[in-house]
Amino acid sequence: MEQINLRVSRDAVEEFKESILWADIVEELNSWKTGFELERGSIVDDAAENNPSTASILLHLGDISGRIKAVDYMLSIPDVFLGLLDTKKEE
Repeated sequence: MEQINLRVSRDAVEEFKESILWADIVEELNSWKTGFELERGSIVDDAAENNPSTASILLHLGDISGRIKAVDYMLSIPDVFLGLLDTKKEE
């Protein structure tokens, strides 16, 4: 996997993590996760009403799980950048 070339400084990433903009982004992404969890929680009731196939239910669960993992990754991007900067500094 090709490593990205970061142009940002460690101080800039740390400042961004403390910013109001990042706090608002985190709040928005966490609201997405809450919605995904509500959707996952409604699958049983939906299955009782609509009688979907097992495969359909599993695909839906996998889809929701993937969305949650994607949001978790987006939330971790500043820390990923800090880790990459640390690795770059050590090299």
